[in-house]
Amino acid sequence: MIKTYISENESRMLDELFSLIRIPSISAQPEHHDDMLACAERWRQLLLEAGADEAMVMPSQGNPMVFAQKNVNPEAPTILIYAHYDVMPAEPLELWKSAPFEPEVRDGHIWARGADDDKGQSFIQVKAFEYLVKNNLLTHNVKFIFEGEEEIGSPSLEAFCKDHRELLKADIILVSDTSMLGADLPSLTTGLRGLAYWEIEVTGPNRDLHSGHFGGAVANPINVLCQMMSRIVDADGRITVPGFYDDVEEVPQAERDMIAHIPFDEEKYKAAIGVRELFGEKGYSTLERNSCRPSFDICGIWGGYTGEGSKTVLPSKAYAKVSCRLVPHQDHHKISQLFADYIQSIAPATVQVKVTPMHGGQGYVCPISLPAYQAAEKGFEKAFGKKPLAVRRGGSIPIISTFEQVLGIKTVLMGFGLESNAIHSPNENIPLDIIRKGIEAVVEFHLNFH
Repeated sequence: MIKTYISENESRMLDELFSLIRIPSISAQPEHHDDMLACAERWRQLLLEAGADEAMVMPSQGNPMVFAQKNVNPEAPTILIYAHYDVMPAEPLELWKSAPFEPEVRDGHIWARGADDDKGQSFIQVKAFEYLVKNNLLTHNVKFIFEGEEEIGSPSLEAFCKDHRELLKADIILVSDTSMLGADLPSLTTGLRGLAYWEIEVTGPNRDLHSGHFGGAVANPINVLCQMMSRIVDADGRITVPGFYDDVEEVPQAERDMIAHIPFDEEKYKAAIGVRELFGEKGYSTLERNSCRPSFDICGIWGGYTGEGSKTVLPSKAYAKVSCRLVPHQDHHKISQLFADYIQSIAPATVQVKVTPMHGGQGYVCPISLPAYQAAEKGFEKAFGKKPLAVRRGGSIPIISTFEQVLGIKTVLMGFGLESNAIHSPNENIPLDIIRKGIEAVVEFHLNFH
């Protein structure tokens, strides 16, 4: 029984998890270079102890990758488990109730940086694997790929996948790096939005001008930029860029019905963020708008004089940073070009406009008819006592679409995080009960995966 195994081995398991958490593997800070190597090596040891046939630390263009595998039967399917061992910086340190890299158990939770994201969640996967191996219950092959750069955008992962396609060959990818709607409301993430991001520069006169001498005779770049930006979304919340919706897939009615059953209090939502009314695309609910419909936002806008007091200036330049969240099948390269073309088409002759694409990523959707998804569903049902809801998320995890493009493999996002776990924030934590149920759910996934 998996519950008995967890109970008998929990003290050892926690010691192992804490040994990982104590290593400050912060990929964003170069001074932690040696910690990245140490964490990769510690994972290599733990994967071997859990029952992998082989485990190795492999070089990449950046921080090392950890690869491990267990071969049961060459004819059987193969699952590739992805995780990341890097963590976010812990600052501001003064807001932590205990040292971020010295894990503490309080009130039934583990408190530490990486307790959830992603050392705790990846540990769930490895301990489920350990139980299956030790009890001769594994009927398929398992591979692991753990990277050390997820928190800085996974810059080395795509090249590594291209260089090691054969090594990473699998039938499905399993990832525990997402969240559930609640501890008593299990859910599986079935969709992620993509992203496109640009910087816009509007240039008018060749220098800042006196607004008394030139105001009313020369176009003000900030005025022009604001006018252009106001034309991108119409009164119904639709994006006006020609061709923008060409590849947008309508969410199937069955999934819309499932979204409608997600407990959601719109009044509480508004109160929590301090707004009186919500705005979004006409014909869609709030949960649909922020998860499975595209969006446009001005993320920053500046120009002219912004210091203290007044300065009557007509600025030479104005700038904006803007982004679109995209849905599956919208190619971010195509959208980037469509947007740039549209901005140029509405730019008046009074200014010069430059649009610079910054970065982007593809969206992802996991069909709920996928056998691996259904195995994950059974895993959650066994561990949490109820069937999980299928939920699309509004954020982006570009690596998931990279896996699909480079390796040609679908991913099942079997995450156990909670909003209250405070990932990326001070006092990150994970309930011990979620770790126990997570291990049970992953074990059940493997038993139902054929």
